[in-house]
Amino acid sequence: MWHDFHAQLDELAEKAQQRKLYEADSDGCFVWLDGKKLFNLASNNYLGLANDERLIEASIRAARTYGAGATASRLIVGNFSLYTEAEAALAEWKGSEAALIVNSGYTANVGILSAIAGRDTVIFSDKWNHASIVDGAILSRAEVKRYRHNDIDHLEALLQKTDKQKRKIIVTDTVFSMDGDIAPLAELVRLKETYGALLVVDEAHASGVYGEKGEGLVHHLNIAEQVDIHMGTFSKALGAFGAYVAGKKVLIDYLINHMRSFIFTTALPPAALGAICAAVAVVQEAHDRRRQLHELSVYFRTRLQALGFDTGPSITQIVPVIVGENDRAVQFSRRLQERGIAAVAIRPPTVPEGTARIRFSLMATMTKEQLDWALVEIAEVGKEMKVIS
Repeated sequence: MWHDFHAQLDELAEKAQQRKLYEADSDGCFVWLDGKKLFNLASNNYLGLANDERLIEASIRAARTYGAGATASRLIVGNFSLYTEAEAALAEWKGSEAALIVNSGYTANVGILSAIAGRDTVIFSDKWNHASIVDGAILSRAEVKRYRHNDIDHLEALLQKTDKQKRKIIVTDTVFSMDGDIAPLAELVRLKETYGALLVVDEAHASGVYGEKGEGLVHHLNIAEQVDIHMGTFSKALGAFGAYVAGKKVLIDYLINHMRSFIFTTALPPAALGAICAAVAVVQEAHDRRRQLHELSVYFRTRLQALGFDTGPSITQIVPVIVGENDRAVQFSRRLQERGIAAVAIRPPTVPEGTARIRFSLMATMTKEQLDWALVEIAEVGKEMKVIS
């Protein structure tokens, strides 16, 4: 068995796909990676709230009040009063009947899909959906039909060919994490209503970033009421940890009784819940940070494009530079690190073969001057490696 493990790791290394852990200590716009200070263009801390004193103080207070750990699942004795407070605030923020906090975005998607779908169900999933959606669909034992990325015509053709007696679920990211583009949500709502499907959206990279109060992209587009199940995370723009599900009360009650990734796991530590409570309040007033993030995203992306880089279909705070080959992406990332920039190489199977890229993530707390400096360094590396001329 160990020989097989070694062989598989060697194969990954040969393809420049082997992943490794690096020690990283972050301080807002900068990160110390293996002891070297780097400008942080790799984090999902989109609004800079992970370093906000209001979240930090709320986390400390919760730990001092309730202890270091939950020590039990929520259905035993781990359901602190902080959960009640946070879920009530969350439901009000999202405009839903009820909400449920779970331990991570991955466990949320795996748990939701495996709970609401079964052998009588067909799940229609965008080909570029997050791995947690893919895994949840597999665990559900439903029939899974993957439609071409953001291809409404392909999705409708698949829906038309599906047995009308089958339960149908359409599931999509709203902001796609590797390309920074968005789902055609209004069209998905139309298809969901036409074919009697449930619509499940993953707002992980949109929560806090879009909407008048950061509620998410479906709120920004005024279609929140037409979406059946809202999933999002606290671990990105909200700067905390954990994830949520929002929707009808019957949905939340059902998940409490059928969602195995919720039932059979220890509750979040009180410190995380304290930060969540603060984050839900703070993010609703973060109008200036949202505006700054969007302005910086446009500024950074348009300048990369002007330099000749391929930024794909990105229109959000996630900006890829597509370089093609795995080795090329890894080398690009290393050279950026040597110049003081943290930006990670993303390779298959996370993205399709031949589309390895550097994934840049922006933060509202950055300045145009910092980005101008980074753009000069990125351009130099791009020229050295003949990615641009």
